[in-house]
Amino acid sequence: MRVEPVTSEGVVTHVVEQVLSHGGGADHPVRLLVDGHPSTRPEALADALVAPLRAAGRPVARVRVRDFLRARSVRLERGRRDPDALLDEWIDVGGLDREVLRSVVERGRWLPSLRDPDTGRSTRAPYEDAPPGTVVVLDGSLALGRGLDVDLAVHLALRPETETRRTPLDDAWTLAAYGRYRREVRPERRADVVVRVDHPDRPALVLRD
Repeated sequence: MRVEPVTSEGVVTHVVEQVLSHGGGADHPVRLLVDGHPSTRPEALADALVAPLRAAGRPVARVRVRDFLRARSVRLERGRRDPDALLDEWIDVGGLDREVLRSVVERGRWLPSLRDPDTGRSTRAPYEDAPPGTVVVLDGSLALGRGLDVDLAVHLALRPETETRRTPLDDAWTLAAYGRYRREVRPERRADVVVRVDHPDRPALVLRD
């Protein structure tokens, strides 16, 4: 394993290359997950991938895990600040697989959102078509190892002390969930692409020899 300093643009280029070289050919869908602590802004990397993928001729379905959380009555059943529930119960894995990740492959369509994350109400979003070769670009936190049907995964990695420093005091209760995540899921081993972002202006790719 080696660590290679890279620019933010270099991270985007590397991930796009991984998507375009993924097996199955240009007409085969690719489901990509960008995972990281909220302070790493996985949504920013996911957004940055859209234009170059489209420029390469691939349709893109841009999706956010936060739009596929389980109903509030389920995810908050043990209270608003339960770290085990945050890790184990917040993401509607079945809904994401059914309406997006498998639907793109099996039905040629995808649902942009399922529930409003703040109100828990259905967004009533209409389905969108998924032409051949669609790339699903999904971002979220604590999303690896949950059973999501993805083909490639990127993990934006932080040292525990950086994670603690970047977590607002009101969200300190979430740190126990991220600790369990590191121990049990081991996202740096599970992901296909690992980017260390302790210094956001100096990212580094972790390359396996």
